[in-house]
Amino acid sequence: MKESILTVLKGLAVGSSMTIPGVSGGSMAMIIGVYDRLITSVSRIFSEPKKSIPFLLKFAAGAAAGMLLLAGLIGAALDTPAGLPLRFVFLGAVAGGIPLIFRKAELNRLTAVGVLFILTGTAAVLLLGTLPEGMFSPAKEGFGAAVIQFLGGVIVAAALVLPGISCAHMMYMMGIYEPVMDSISRLDILSLLPMALGLAAGTFLTAKLLESLIEKHSRGCYLVILGFMAGSLLDLVPEVSFWWQWLIGGVCTAIGFIAVRLMCSGEIKKLREERQGLNS
Repeated sequence: MKESILTVLKGLAVGSSMTIPGVSGGSMAMIIGVYDRLITSVSRIFSEPKKSIPFLLKFAAGAAAGMLLLAGLIGAALDTPAGLPLRFVFLGAVAGGIPLIFRKAELNRLTAVGVLFILTGTAAVLLLGTLPEGMFSPAKEGFGAAVIQFLGGVIVAAALVLPGISCAHMMYMMGIYEPVMDSISRLDILSLLPMALGLAAGTFLTAKLLESLIEKHSRGCYLVILGFMAGSLLDLVPEVSFWWQWLIGGVCTAIGFIAVRLMCSGEIKKLREERQGLNS
């Protein structure tokens, strides 16, 4: 019972973090020590169902509760005067996750190949930016729209699995963050069903692939993620009209950066100690 409650609470923490652009659900799972088991359970859901399914159901219940608790609050806040400073907090949160990815890439010096990987991630952001706004929106109806929403769920799944990429930020980049948060807060499950199915399928299909890529080509993977995060910062900068808004924005950006930096500090310390152990 104690382990079950702990699993639900960990799901609650990860689910809550997934609604905040810039805060990676994968990184949160790493911070609270559930990431490895989560990826293993997803990748072995058919080979070891008795071990995987009960854990995933408990975790999913907590994650769903966390998303429901925060989705309505954030969605409502973005439509108020608090929306502008909140967007600057999101900007700082994305920047705050970059040091963790830099550590994971184990980069001593930047080579031409490293620059190429980073530019690949940046190009992926630019490519997302060329897609029609609201293309994956859950508000659209029809079979064709459902297929596109399913594919959108598959794309978001990559952010869900990989540490360092914010699931909410991915939705923000795709122009569906606010519609999805609104649907979640209204419990409009039907409109989210195609995307949810794509998310489930994408998580299952990519878990093993991404796990294998990170294991065999971790530096390249994390450099691509680094490029993605760095390239996406410009998209998060809100439009401002007055100098005092920039002043408030700077403070809020610092708050977001420090908050995520503190959350990642334990993982960064662990990576530093592992690296020193290998060097010695």
